[in-house]
Amino acid sequence: MQPKTDFPTTGLNQKWTADMTYIQTKRNGWCYLSTIMDLHSRRIIGYSFSKKMATDLVLKTLESAVKNRTITGDLIIHTDLGSQYTSDDYNQRLTELHIRHSYSRKGCPYDNAPMESFHASLKKECVYP
Repeated sequence: MQPKTDFPTTGLNQKWTADMTYIQTKRNGWCYLSTIMDLHSRRIIGYSFSKKMATDLVLKTLESAVKNRTITGDLIIHTDLGSQYTSDDYNQRLTELHIRHSYSRKGCPYDNAPMESFHASLKKECVYP
């Protein structure tokens, strides 16, 4: 597997990155936004929002991305080591889709810098202006 901070691509659907972030709402309290970004276009290609931070949330996000993009044989998805991403259900679905899984090192958010940056910008510009 490539180094964890190897973000360059030559085309779409080579490398995706996924993460979740907390968002406080007035009506529902803390909620969770799960997103997947294509690292070539830096566009969000799948997302899901929920009151629960569960494996189902990241699976819905994955299905959202799969509906929007064509899966290629060399696709890698990069995530942190959260229990949702290390779950058997999530990894079984990745196997079914022929997507390779790459993980950040424990306690190292820089390994997923593009997604961390997106979530920070989203919160600063749209959620908590």
